[in-house]
Amino acid sequence: MLTTNNSDKRTQVEITSIDQLVPEDHLVRKLDACIDFSFIYDLVKDKYSTETGRPSIDPVALFKIVFIQYVFGIKSMRQTISEIETNVAYRWFLGYGLNDKIPHFTTFGKNYVRRFKNTDIFEKIFMHILEQAIEAGFIKSDAVFIDATHVKANANKKKFNKVKLEKEARSYQELLDKEINKDRIKHGKKPLDMSKKKTEYKEVKESKTDPDSGVLRKNEKEKCYAYSFHTACDKNGFILGIDVTAANVHDSTMFETLYKQVKKNIGKKPKYIAVDAGYKTPHIAKLILEEDIRPVMPYTISRGKKGYFKKREYIYDEYYDCYICPNNQVLKYSTTNRNGYREYKSDPKVCINCPYLCKCTSSKNHVKVVTRHVWAKYIDEAEELRYTNTNKEIYARRKETIERVFADMKEKHGMRWTTLRGLEKIKAQAMLVAACMNLKKMASWIWKSRKNGPNPSNPYVNLHGLIANLYSFIIILLKNTVFKRKKTVFCLQTESWDITQLYQIF
Repeated sequence: MLTTNNSDKRTQVEITSIDQLVPEDHLVRKLDACIDFSFIYDLVKDKYSTETGRPSIDPVALFKIVFIQYVFGIKSMRQTISEIETNVAYRWFLGYGLNDKIPHFTTFGKNYVRRFKNTDIFEKIFMHILEQAIEAGFIKSDAVFIDATHVKANANKKKFNKVKLEKEARSYQELLDKEINKDRIKHGKKPLDMSKKKTEYKEVKESKTDPDSGVLRKNEKEKCYAYSFHTACDKNGFILGIDVTAANVHDSTMFETLYKQVKKNIGKKPKYIAVDAGYKTPHIAKLILEEDIRPVMPYTISRGKKGYFKKREYIYDEYYDCYICPNNQVLKYSTTNRNGYREYKSDPKVCINCPYLCKCTSSKNHVKVVTRHVWAKYIDEAEELRYTNTNKEIYARRKETIERVFADMKEKHGMRWTTLRGLEKIKAQAMLVAACMNLKKMASWIWKSRKNGPNPSNPYVNLHGLIANLYSFIIILLKNTVFKRKKTVFCLQTESWDITQLYQIF
């Protein structure tokens, strides 16, 4: 039967609480039950005056507004405030009533400039949430997955200046220089004077709107200005560390920084580190293996000129320290260059009559040169581990760990592009987004564990379940049993006793 709503209740006055209007399983209830947000007061108390000035907006509510933006993937602060004004659940999460005025959308930006800029508050918020996840037993850090993704910058790609910048020295350059000279002395060569290195420059297109961003050139993608979010996560997809650079900074240069951050955050070294092909460098393989960690690296295609022999077709003999070409000629050690590569050269007198010369080299002096990095043995060791079942299983999990983190970050948490400008602001944003992603996952897991029973990975939930089971067992054991204490008889006829009544029996 057709029913029509003839009565208009839009202006009807009803007595209700805002708590009754929020569904019991709403995400904001899970977030609020997951963590005590009052820890923010201790982080910001020295940023506010205690004697002068007008009353400030509650800093916890201020940060909760940002949490709402990133947890629910709202594109801008302006839209976030607009959503809060009409969303009862958001008001409940902030502790605001139906008639309370919501702060202006510029409020957080002004507070950032005046109070939070050049501080480590955002990092401390991220760390506090991560520590809560570690204490809850949700972090499985025996295997760490590291990768980087690009986030488009708020910059016009057509507005730029061409500038020449000095190439940054590699963080491990001093260590490499020592290794080069050590290798040269071992082979009877004079050590090189590393102080005479020429300063190298590179020409880059610097954005006029956001100079901190970098040009993204990747495969066939459209060129644009972007930032790189270098991220590490565990097996469960919790973010263990995050850092931001311009998009034109290679992923491998940030590995050591990110690894140290992860080790500091979780308080121990992982057993395995899984990376993609961009991190398969001699220095990274050396760093991982010397830390007594197992590297999980992929297969990489050996590159070379089309129609010529690949480098893998030249066999390295470690005992005699030489290479053997496809025609069984020995390429002897020649020198170790400034870039850290040993050079192995063939005999031109033999090569000139070789039937494979056209597939081997196009040099005018008929000399084939094969190079090998001074740390190549670490890459070889990582390559051998690649064939093991353990490495295959761990590397296969990248798609459900780090790749899933990036997918959620962009699709669910509004990080397909950024509306902010400047590296410092982007780093703060990255920390807050990572904190919100961890908070959302932890809140959902705790809520499910409370609803469905003990979680094997959560010691606190296990303890609660153990106590509950023990209590039930004692009640059943004591049911219909008569106790005599001080001439008073207690008889348990029901199981619906609370714990205080059980204590009174004894």
